[in-house]
Amino acid sequence: MQITDHIHALKIPFAVPTPAGSIERFVYVYLICGDEVTLIDSGVAGAETTILSYLESLGRGRGISRLILTHSHPDHLGAARAVQAITGCRVLAGAAEQAWIEDTGQQARERPVPDFDRLVGGPVALDSVVADGEVLDLGGGLMLEVIATPGHSAGSMSYLLTREGALFTGDAVPLAGDMPIYDDFCTSIATLEQLQRMKEPELLLEAWQAPRTQGIGGRIAEGVSWLQRVDAAVQQSLYAESDPMSLCRRVVTHLELPPSAANPLVARSLRSHPLVDY
Repeated sequence: MQITDHIHALKIPFAVPTPAGSIERFVYVYLICGDEVTLIDSGVAGAETTILSYLESLGRGRGISRLILTHSHPDHLGAARAVQAITGCRVLAGAAEQAWIEDTGQQARERPVPDFDRLVGGPVALDSVVADGEVLDLGGGLMLEVIATPGHSAGSMSYLLTREGALFTGDAVPLAGDMPIYDDFCTSIATLEQLQRMKEPELLLEAWQAPRTQGIGGRIAEGVSWLQRVDAAVQQSLYAESDPMSLCRRVVTHLELPPSAANPLVARSLRSHPLVDY
């Protein structure tokens, strides 16, 4: 769907199998269409069909000039190899994500996700590494500012399309009531506080939520409150449970999340919480 004169959003559904049952998920990817076409994230493997069909419906053929990744996780990286092979686009991402983008086998070993090989179509080489504060020229007067927003992953980047006040945040803002998934709790909180200090964007474009034009400050505040609630549950449970999966199950129960949330990926996130001595 078209969001602004230049921005289009595509919702990509997928499923992740777990011992407790399949988890139905989705991810938004975004096209910025100006003189050139820029794709923000690629979705899971196979999403290239949806992306390129939509682009052709706009009369843009398969002319993607660049693919910019917010981070390296499967639902953002999965179709990158195919998109690059079909369109010849340049691929950009943050330096701390490069290893997992260019060696997906390493990512699968270090951060196992069920059905990883089905979700990710393979590695892709970066053409350029982006850094915090850098401004990317997308052509036709469209400028994209790079903002480091680590926490969900070590090198997560958000991108601000300055002309339209549109902020692409990937998974940097957690969704209240959803599975807590991040590399580092403290860094995630610091990133959210950084976003709160920024001038509020006119448009918030996330991976897990529909595009938003209102209540953006409140949305970020909800993310902070959710992480604080998760941390409170972790602190209460740490004294009773030392085994990571036992801790995870106790926290998931405390937060009233579905049983499928008691999985190794969430357990990995909860281990990043520092123990507070009250």
